[in-house]
Amino acid sequence: MTEGEKTRLVAWSHELRSVHDRLHEALRLTRSALAGGEAAEPATRDLLLFCHGFCAALTGHHEGEDRELFPAIAAAHPELRDTLRQLKQDHSMIAHLLVGLQAAVNRAASPTELDRHVEGIAAIMESHFRYEERQLLAVLDTLALEADPHDVLGPL
Repeated sequence: MTEGEKTRLVAWSHELRSVHDRLHEALRLTRSALAGGEAAEPATRDLLLFCHGFCAALTGHHEGEDRELFPAIAAAHPELRDTLRQLKQDHSMIAHLLVGLQAAVNRAASPTELDRHVEGIAAIMESHFRYEERQLLAVLDTLALEADPHDVLGPL
């Protein structure tokens, strides 16, 4: 294996951590928008932008994993199929919660209600990311997957 091949193999674990970090930052910005006055009038334009951006980024990340990353892992590591199934179930649950947040933002819900939605998403997202990293980072260090990181892990 050449150094370039090794770098590409190791890059998938780095890519996943980087995307998770950017999603954490998007969540932090959304929470700040809720807490910092933009939410004084529910669903202001800034809050709509933060929520829409966060929801789109998280959804794109999970869709890319389901479409590209998880099938590649399952092919190389069939013993992880139950883990991948659990991660996909998490994705479905998070998608449902994101739809609820988007609906609350669209109907100009109160800051308290919006905060409940964001906190619920944050709790599941944090747990999901920790579990995913614990289960998959070592596998990603050796995964041979020739694909665009944006297709695999989302556009963030």
